[in-house]
Amino acid sequence: MSSKLTGIGVGPGDPELVTVKGVNALRAAEVVVVPVMAAPDGKDGGEPGRAEATVLHYVPEEKVVRVVFALNERTDRGRREAAWDAAGTRVAELLRRHASVAFATIGDPNVYSTFTYLAQTIGELVPGTVVETVPGITAMQDLAARSGAVLTEGTEPLTLVPVTAGAAVLKDALNGPGTVVAYKFGRQAHEVAEALRVTGRLEDAVWGSALGLEGESIRPAADLDGEPLPYLSTLIAPARRDGKRGGKL
Repeated sequence: MSSKLTGIGVGPGDPELVTVKGVNALRAAEVVVVPVMAAPDGKDGGEPGRAEATVLHYVPEEKVVRVVFALNERTDRGRREAAWDAAGTRVAELLRRHASVAFATIGDPNVYSTFTYLAQTIGELVPGTVVETVPGITAMQDLAARSGAVLTEGTEPLTLVPVTAGAAVLKDALNGPGTVVAYKFGRQAHEVAEALRVTGRLEDAVWGSALGLEGESIRPAADLDGEPLPYLSTLIAPARRDGKRGGKL
């Protein structure tokens, strides 16, 4: 019989935001893989990531397998690809020994997730593997709830931009209509603040990091002073609204 690989979204960090379906899927899997950031020597970095910390609220530690991904490698393409190959090989080995393997990812497995790359690799290494996903709460949803920012109303569009693609991409989105959400902007906080200013979107924007965790920070974007922020910081720049209620739903 074919093995099954399930990508499970475990939310942005708050263990209470894992869905019931996600918890059931974690507990049903024989093994739960969690991504671990690589240390400079390429080995296990030691510190548990958000996905692992969340998973351990629901499954015993002995069921969790840490797999090193080069999540902190952004310049050495060769090293990054070698780490991905090694990670895929490790998960493939688990699938050959177990009928069901889960991969826990922060947020949602279909939104800028490491799981999509892993699933592609597994399709090549272990043909016939059944791949499924369980959706998770995203950082933009959590930040909206905690800050009171409304993501969309009426017919407003919603644009999601990873600032790792460059601040120019964010600026183009801010010049457009609707709400703009920026992910992973911490290292480019200065460029993001400038893009908000020049597009007139600074006043109502809000950013947050470590949502639901110790050290949580939720602040108006107007407070951005150019200092680098945590890598996984999230920004919401709400649509320009005239204050009137309504609009076609």
